[in-house]
Amino acid sequence: MTIETVGREMHALVERLYPLCRSITGDGVRRTLEIVGESVPLQIREVPTGTEVLDWTVPREWNIRDAYIKDASGARVVDFAESNLHVVGYSVPVSATMSLAELRGHLHTLPDQPDLIPYRTSYYAETWGFCLRESTLAGLPEGDYEVRIDSTLADGHLTYGEHVVPGRVSDEVLVSCHVCHPSLANDNLAGIAVATRLARRLAESDPWYTYRFLFMPGTIGAITWLARNQERVGRVKHGLVLACAGDSGALTYKRSRRGDAEIDRVVRHVLRTSGRDHEIVDFSPYGYDERQFCSPGFDMPVGSLTRTPYAGYPEYHTSADNPDFVSPEAMTDTLETCWEITQVLERNHRYLNLSPYGEPQLGRRGLYGSLGGRSDTKQAQMAMLWVLNLSDGEHSLLDIAERSDLPFATVADAAQALRGAGLVKEKGK
Repeated sequence: MTIETVGREMHALVERLYPLCRSITGDGVRRTLEIVGESVPLQIREVPTGTEVLDWTVPREWNIRDAYIKDASGARVVDFAESNLHVVGYSVPVSATMSLAELRGHLHTLPDQPDLIPYRTSYYAETWGFCLRESTLAGLPEGDYEVRIDSTLADGHLTYGEHVVPGRVSDEVLVSCHVCHPSLANDNLAGIAVATRLARRLAESDPWYTYRFLFMPGTIGAITWLARNQERVGRVKHGLVLACAGDSGALTYKRSRRGDAEIDRVVRHVLRTSGRDHEIVDFSPYGYDERQFCSPGFDMPVGSLTRTPYAGYPEYHTSADNPDFVSPEAMTDTLETCWEITQVLERNHRYLNLSPYGEPQLGRRGLYGSLGGRSDTKQAQMAMLWVLNLSDGEHSLLDIAERSDLPFATVADAAQALRGAGLVKEKGK
């Protein structure tokens, strides 16, 4: 399958998921996970309303069927069927007639972006509201309006999905993305598409690590997973939270709380040596679910990978974050970056030099000759010398790549060639 085909398939998944009305609970989440499950099998978890999860409680489940505002002629001037962003998430049921003056207190617009619909939620306060274009509001005459939100807020469940790619060891790499936003293509659907494709690719690679993919609502989903998996947290050696994965901006990596975890070093190395435009920022306790994984009691080695970060682009949390805003090319670049990160994690072993007294003769072992024809022959030879010198059982291949300022793949290939010649042996992670 070509890289172009992969990009088109990811974009098609975004387009398919886009119309669904998602929230932190409800049937929209279930349908989203059902569609993802067509590509990668998911274990679906249902956690009942009222379950205590750390300092939180699983909320009541919200579902919505229809919503509108009708003018005096009966025309829908705001229609949930046009865009599910029109309704404030978790709005309680409403059926009333009221004046425009009364209604205004429940209307949300973006005066600086008059042709866009904002995204608003009210998860933990029982209220209701509509989001609409400022241009639409400006055109509404005074008078009475019929207001209806056909929703339910009742005991139910919080739903999330897990997909595990088994590895040769039980140590885990965690990849998480959120599934709680309605029609927002970059913030969150592109992350779902990239994670799904990454899981499929890893399943074909016989990985060293076990990879655990989490598809769950933001904040309360991560808190619920952590509460239910406290005994598993110690297995997680590396982790990434994926979001905003499909816009045209440069890649941004937010370090884990530790700041110097292996995942932080790996992502920095991959981005630097790839030549991609990028930015690396320090951890802060605000953002996506990295702030839950990196809360001080857990302090997991989990960073966040985005393109343009949250709130960093004008389309963020508006109706302009639609499938046209994300591209197959950008999602493919994010996917390839994730793949390169996993391959460094997979190959980052420590080696022991079996001929440490003086430099062994590489020529008679055919090692120089084996590199003939490579465009980076000199670089590959230097990598062999660096691997031999620093393979003392203490330095990892990433240590060697960073110190030598050589690409990790070149260093790893050199280690493999030296191992084949009996000059080094693998000592472990």
